[in-house]
Amino acid sequence: MRGIFVTGTDTGVGKTVVSAALLLRYPARYWKPIQTGIETDNDTGEVRRLTGLTNDRDEGVRLPNPVSPHLAAQRAGIRIDLETITDWPSDEAWVVEGAGGVLVPVNETQTMANLMVRLGLPVVVVARTTLGTINHTLLTIEALRARSLLVAGVVMVGEPNPDNRAAIERYGKTGVLGEMPRFDPLTPKRLAEWARANLDPNGLLQEFFA
Repeated sequence: MRGIFVTGTDTGVGKTVVSAALLLRYPARYWKPIQTGIETDNDTGEVRRLTGLTNDRDEGVRLPNPVSPHLAAQRAGIRIDLETITDWPSDEAWVVEGAGGVLVPVNETQTMANLMVRLGLPVVVVARTTLGTINHTLLTIEALRARSLLVAGVVMVGEPNPDNRAAIERYGKTGVLGEMPRFDPLTPKRLAEWARANLDPNGLLQEFFA
């Protein structure tokens, strides 16, 4: 596969909006392999709304209850099988969005990190700008590198915090690809304008989509 895997330091940190921004910045298709809480959340639908793209891949695990994938699967009486999810060929470029963070369990023995390893894509980490983000982001980066996954960079979401950004870049030995505000309202136009002007301005991710 070509493209990027988008993970976060936490749930609700902004992975879906950053995924949409990446699709507005680079030519690729979108895929959310595991989605929980489908009665209230539809990340694929939100990406379609924000990008206008309809060439996403909507197949995958879709479960009710906004909880960890392993727990949602248990409540639904199923087991999430990563081999089944990832058993498909593709020579296209993708933006793949994870559920929750790196170590969120997906079954009794595997976590989201196992899915990342199976796909083998470089990883963009989505992090908050607020207090606590340095620890959460560095732990996420460490967990990824411990599994030989390439950290392609970090996107920070919220009010800009130069000190936190500098600490993440220094101690995480990685670059911050952009600082995305929390748009209110979040419209396709505003996101597109930000993505094209402020996301990965140096084109560091270009090689992963080529």
